[in-house]
Amino acid sequence: MDGVHHDITVGTKRGSDELFSSVSNGPYIMSTTANGNDSKKFKGDVRGPGLPSRVIHIRKLPSDITEAEVISLGLPFGDVTNLLMLKAKNQAFLEMNSEEAAQNMVGYYATVMPVIRHQPVYLQFSNHKELKTDNSPNQERAQAALRALSSSHVDTLMAAPSTVLRVVVENLLYPVTLDALCQIFSKFGTVLRIIIFTKNNQFQALLQFSDGTSAQAAKLTLDGQNIYNGCCTLRISFSKLTSLNVKYNNEKSRDFTRPDLPSGDNQPALEHPAMAAAFAPGIISAAPYAGATHGFPPAFAIQPAVSSPYPGLTVPALPGALASLALPATARLGFPTIPAGHSVLLVSNLNPERVTPHCLFILFGVYGDVMRVKILFNKKENALVQMCDSTQAQLAMSHLNGQRLHGKPLRITLSKHTSVQLPREGHEDQGLTKDYSNSPLHRFKKPGSKNYSNIFPPSATLHLSNIPPSVVEDDLKMLFSSSGAIVKAFKFFQKDHKMALIQMGSVEEAIDCLISFHNHDLGETHHLRVSFSKSSI
Repeated sequence: MDGVHHDITVGTKRGSDELFSSVSNGPYIMSTTANGNDSKKFKGDVRGPGLPSRVIHIRKLPSDITEAEVISLGLPFGDVTNLLMLKAKNQAFLEMNSEEAAQNMVGYYATVMPVIRHQPVYLQFSNHKELKTDNSPNQERAQAALRALSSSHVDTLMAAPSTVLRVVVENLLYPVTLDALCQIFSKFGTVLRIIIFTKNNQFQALLQFSDGTSAQAAKLTLDGQNIYNGCCTLRISFSKLTSLNVKYNNEKSRDFTRPDLPSGDNQPALEHPAMAAAFAPGIISAAPYAGATHGFPPAFAIQPAVSSPYPGLTVPALPGALASLALPATARLGFPTIPAGHSVLLVSNLNPERVTPHCLFILFGVYGDVMRVKILFNKKENALVQMCDSTQAQLAMSHLNGQRLHGKPLRITLSKHTSVQLPREGHEDQGLTKDYSNSPLHRFKKPGSKNYSNIFPPSATLHLSNIPPSVVEDDLKMLFSSSGAIVKAFKFFQKDHKMALIQMGSVEEAIDCLISFHNHDLGETHHLRVSFSKSSI
């Protein structure tokens, strides 16, 4: 399988990847013996496979990896107490200050694959309970990096000139929201306040942590990272501001310590004069889940454990308050979890009585151009969906995982397949495999299409467009109720009757209606276009 280990193995994979032939410096060497067990040359307590450990084994590291980059993987979860680099093997061992910190780290990266220099890396618990290292030059370099980076050795005043970070997002191909930034940065500590704005035609944000150490760790780890594969690059610096003063809680500004603040009609009032002058309408205005602008979690409430898209694995809540923000999937809008070149998703827990390739094509097509769909012949509750590229696959997975389709919550993970095979000529598969590569219904064919800036999570309110003049409100209400769904509200756009909002009884009903009525023929050569709305009526 092309040498890439696609499924993250947590504490189960053992063998040649964690065993080293001869490494010539010191008593921490491990070597492969005939029966495949770790040799006792490594001075650590050998443990049974699968048991949590403070020591984490990291594989597939870039060959020019630095000690600081490896340490930064662990810093958000607690102090890193030791490091063993095996650069010749593209591997490393990281020792955390507690087993709980290590479990949080492995659990988090099981759902949000860490990517260093565009290369996915893999983590699992080591067989070893602790690292005991020598004084070789390599090890001295590792220890120096640990002293410089570990939070217990950081002088906050020297390390972080401010608790406020200035974030610029470059190459903005997809919307980035305030809540998305909170999801990403909360991994490093408690985020108190965020403001987003546009300045010099660039999407920017100011983000205040509760302490300088968290701000420093976030800057160290995230600067230069992409939110999505190949785009939305974070450029992070310390702000000259020492605090943010937010007067309104809405999609442009948020004070998590003051859930009582008014929404202010989406116009945040910024007391700092330079910021007030810089503030212009944002290029992104999406609330990533219904009620985001009002229904904040209580300030600093640690979220309970959240379910992972990987069956059988429960991921502990991330360090820092507000980390999961009640999003349906822990990985939503986090780091890229899908390596470039991989665009096939495995969709499971489908309703085999109702699912069709067409309904998956329409639903996943909201988040990217679907090339092929295959419902598995012997397991019709499973399907493969091939997107146009890995970024679109990431978008579809992060928005749709956990959403209900035909009465069942979707489970979406990355498939080990790199493409969906069509049936051989003469081999009919009952229409379970469909090729949509030339479909006229692709929403993202045109580069720079405005559809890129209108990608929103599933919501009960649908946005309708391409409505002909002869079609009135009652026609559309009747059409949408014909599926058995409840229409709660309807509103034409005041300035443009070609567009309207329609609110269904639930998100699940809205998903069904989008599948049923997107591209519905309304006459006069008008085919209805349906998408999820960021607004409610």
